[in-house]
Amino acid sequence: MKQRIVSRWLFVFVVVSALGTCVSAMQMGMQQGQGMGPGHRMPRYDPKTEVTVKGTVEEVKDMECSYCGANMTGTHLLVKADQRTLDVHLGPTNFLASKKFSFEKGDSVEITGSKVKLNGEDVLIAREVKKANNTLKLRNSQGIPLWSRGGRRGK
Repeated sequence: MKQRIVSRWLFVFVVVSALGTCVSAMQMGMQQGQGMGPGHRMPRYDPKTEVTVKGTVEEVKDMECSYCGANMTGTHLLVKADQRTLDVHLGPTNFLASKKFSFEKGDSVEITGSKVKLNGEDVLIAREVKKANNTLKLRNSQGIPLWSRGGRRGK
């Protein structure tokens, strides 16, 4: 009887320890601005690296988003600005669709966002995009996505 009780407590201790280790590792990754997706580590939006660029859309890409959640696609723009092409991460494709906002090759855009490194390349995590007389707001001033609970789901 005593051996069963000890075995159960040992099992509970091992499970709780393993869960604690997993939670701690996830928190460290999030503090470092890393997403949880396999193979992709999404850097965190950094207001200190915020820039505004004007350019022309060369390509619109809806890509599987491994750090967004299961079965989600994210919209990216390849924007020609200042003699170079910049990969601009907008957000979940369904969020853009819910805002009735779309992009096409040749669109002139002005993008405000955080310039960060992803896999050694410069990318821009967009906070807002202006096209003609329309503005698409994607994140608040701290960079919290408006499609998330922290952004109050697109308020």
